[in-house]
Amino acid sequence: MPQPYSPSVSIVIPAYEQACFIGRALDSLQAQVLTDWEAIVIDDGSRDATAEVVSAYLNDKRIHYYRLAENQGLGHALNEGIAKAKASLIAYLPSDDVYYQDHLYSLKTCLEVQAEAVLAYSGIRHHYNRQASGQIAGFPLQLVQSMHRKTAARWLERAELESDDLERLYWALLRPFGVFAGSNNITCEWVSHPMQRHKIMQEPEGGINPFRSHYRVGEPMRFHTSVGHAIDEASHYRRMRERPDTPRADDGLKILLVGELAYNADRVLALEEQGHKLYGLWMQNPHWYNTVGPVPFGHVEDLPRDNWREAIKQVQPDVIYALLNWQAVPFAHEVLMATPGIPFVWHFKEGPFICLEKGTWPQLIDLHQYSDGQIFSSPEMRDWFDTIVPGLSLSKPTHVLDGDLPKRDWFDRPRTPLRSSIDGDGEIHTVSPGRPIGLHPHHVAELASHGIHLHFYGEITHGQWLQWIEKTQAMVPGYLHLHPNVDQSRWTEEFSQYDAGWLHLFDSGNEGEIRRANWDDLNYPARLSTLAAAGLPMLQKANDGAVVATQTLTRQLGTGIFFDKVDELAAQLRDREQVHAIRERVWQQRHLFMFDHHVPELVDFFRGVIGSASRKSGRATSSERFSGSA
Repeated sequence: MPQPYSPSVSIVIPAYEQACFIGRALDSLQAQVLTDWEAIVIDDGSRDATAEVVSAYLNDKRIHYYRLAENQGLGHALNEGIAKAKASLIAYLPSDDVYYQDHLYSLKTCLEVQAEAVLAYSGIRHHYNRQASGQIAGFPLQLVQSMHRKTAARWLERAELESDDLERLYWALLRPFGVFAGSNNITCEWVSHPMQRHKIMQEPEGGINPFRSHYRVGEPMRFHTSVGHAIDEASHYRRMRERPDTPRADDGLKILLVGELAYNADRVLALEEQGHKLYGLWMQNPHWYNTVGPVPFGHVEDLPRDNWREAIKQVQPDVIYALLNWQAVPFAHEVLMATPGIPFVWHFKEGPFICLEKGTWPQLIDLHQYSDGQIFSSPEMRDWFDTIVPGLSLSKPTHVLDGDLPKRDWFDRPRTPLRSSIDGDGEIHTVSPGRPIGLHPHHVAELASHGIHLHFYGEITHGQWLQWIEKTQAMVPGYLHLHPNVDQSRWTEEFSQYDAGWLHLFDSGNEGEIRRANWDDLNYPARLSTLAAAGLPMLQKANDGAVVATQTLTRQLGTGIFFDKVDELAAQLRDREQVHAIRERVWQQRHLFMFDHHVPELVDFFRGVIGSASRKSGRATSSERFSGSA
């Protein structure tokens, strides 16, 4: 009777939609000089040709293939593989990586020679032609370069943590079992390409939203990359997610959200809370700040991306609400063209000038010309678009609503005492919640000369800001203070300790002519609401005679402090009575910066569009429009 095959090494191969790579990986495995191995391919819910490619290798009885119905994450896939492993030694071969022929033999020998070692790691080729004799500088040990003894340690799974930092996910849990030993031989390759997992995870090229979209993650995540701050959606949104769905009101609308939700995405729950049914149809390949579904706060029913046209027919929404930024334009345009007979509202926030650069300007103009209703992020944006498509705002229903307003839930915290009053040194503390756009090192030096501090909140991960920080701190030590990001639940208590907050700092050049306006002139930056939540006076240049959206708004509300020179600003900030009066005006008008406050008007606008726009039958195709035959 033949004995069961007893491999000396089990290789776990996690795979997710990398059919174009996995054949190369398996071929490199079959070329190993060490031959008594088994391979366990865990296909983590791929919808590409992974299964078809692997099937050609299954005549090799050492290779086993298992497919999970849905993607459950790297940690789960690796634990599944280890649980199925027969050998006492575990190695890894991600489906996009490559072994050189002596890789398994070299690592196995290293573990045999060093009995106290629990893990052996090889040298590695990376980023096409670079090499490292062991761990790559700036990165954790990679799966492909590692072999370890089978222990009781388990990889952290998605419900616990999603990260590109393998030290957090597993290596730290393995270290108590023994030392990590290097083979000093370069025997594998960590293949560099745009769809590597760590690139999908790390801002600014990746991030939590690109990760969610690519891996089709349906639940809130605990997410912490090796270069970013920790995000705990499970905790942050628990109260929202776990409450029951709001019963649909008798006159409640079925609203199909199309595109992406950008910042403060949970604002849309204010629509659901007032008895409207929300559906989601999301763009692919979002940027890190483009929130897409499945949304972590729940209460939005997603339509399948693969067969969305048929799904829309089944749902029969009362209105399509397409939004928000320039990345969503191509998909919003595709939906516009495919859905004649359904009232379509286009809400555009940012940014028309990028559409020009990216070549999506024709689709953007279509969205403005052929949608049934338009929502502009500021009155200035509406007026500017009237110069692009003359008479646009007179030809159909229009509305003005900033697209990034947060939900009311985050505005219920008490204020914190002023830092300047507690310190008692007479110095003033200002804050930039996010990138200090327009504030150059020499500006910070001028502020410091007047005893004015700048507190900068954000993840300092981008090259330009690292250089900016280094230069500024060298010029004015002690006056630039760095802080990690603060989520909405702490905006009020954290930022209310400051005397005033910075909007974007810029000199407008439009001289009062709307056609000359640029994005700085037209935009309401997202930090408007952040500063309003804390009751902070809003600092900005006095662009008198220019068309500037933030200037118009804050002058109307009495919430701004305007200046031309830093000397003027310092004098105003030292007028404690004036600053206190502005602070109280901001505090009393915070509701204007909450999305919930505007929902009744927004729903009335939707109803007006539905009632007045009975969509024209047979919307022209894109090619007909561009040829002038529409």
